[in-house]
Amino acid sequence: MVPLPPNDILRGTLDLLILKALSLEPMHGWAIGRRLEQMSGATMRVGQGSLYPAIQRLVEKGWIESDWRPNEQNRKVKYYMLTPSGQRALGEEAASWQRYVDMVHVMLHTT
Repeated sequence: MVPLPPNDILRGTLDLLILKALSLEPMHGWAIGRRLEQMSGATMRVGQGSLYPAIQRLVEKGWIESDWRPNEQNRKVKYYMLTPSGQRALGEEAASWQRYVDMVHVMLHTT
């Protein structure tokens, strides 16, 4: 499958996808990007210029928080995790996204 251009995928969805990735486990920024790539079957690559501003937006909303932990190489890196309000936001945003997808599906299959 050919990777889609980032703007086509990311417009309005990156925050939701980051929340989903962090619902699986706390991760540092680089690992979030790799997890999104893995979850998409390697069809989505998120650059640092998109990823870190999105992470910052989620921190400012109170949906994720961070702390410093050792990584696999025993270097201290900033790990991000969902807050309780982030968990609620994930559920709400996912439901909203599903309603949107369902509406587009109906419209595309209308004759």
